[in-house]
Amino acid sequence: EIEKAHPEVWNALLQILDDGRLTDGQGQLVDFRNTVLIMTSNLGTEFVRQGGTLGFLQDASSDEDRIQHEKIQKALKTTFRPEFLNRIDEIIMFSPLSIEQMYKIVDLQMKEVRERLAEHGLDVAITESAVKWLAEVGFDPSFGARPLRRALQKHIESPLSVSVLAGQFQKGDTVIVDLDVENKQLVFRKSEEAKKEEPATV
Repeated sequence: EIEKAHPEVWNALLQILDDGRLTDGQGQLVDFRNTVLIMTSNLGTEFVRQGGTLGFLQDASSDEDRIQHEKIQKALKTTFRPEFLNRIDEIIMFSPLSIEQMYKIVDLQMKEVRERLAEHGLDVAITESAVKWLAEVGFDPSFGARPLRRALQKHIESPLSVSVLAGQFQKGDTVIVDLDVENKQLVFRKSEEAKKEEPATV
């Protein structure tokens, strides 16, 4: 979040963007000529509509997008000096995540869980209902997908680790992660105990 940086950081970035190099406090020269600098900012996020498109700020495709982009440009100009903004090649706007995109993020993060369990000889699969529940629990309109990591740790990684240590699952087992709809919590069972719902392998 570049807007929170100290003004001296902005001055250093100006030198990098202008000259392609930076001299540190000890007089050493650092070469930035073949470097891509990526800066993030939350300025203007209140103007970004849910379900909007990702794109370059100057490439608005609709009147609504153009209005959004103009408001974001105004927020940027209010915060940053013109000489700083003029040295930035592109500004890309990211719209808030949709719940459907959260499902995909759950799948991606579950792959990491699966890889870790594979080291202990265990496989894991998660049902579609469990994916949807995790996505909803881990979604926050203000923070996007950030709470999802904590939700996975709380509802899958920690309780599953306890189950493995307790000997509930053995090497070679496939663990099914499912949703207990009545109690609104995730449950774990061996594949031979699975119900008719087909698990979505991740």
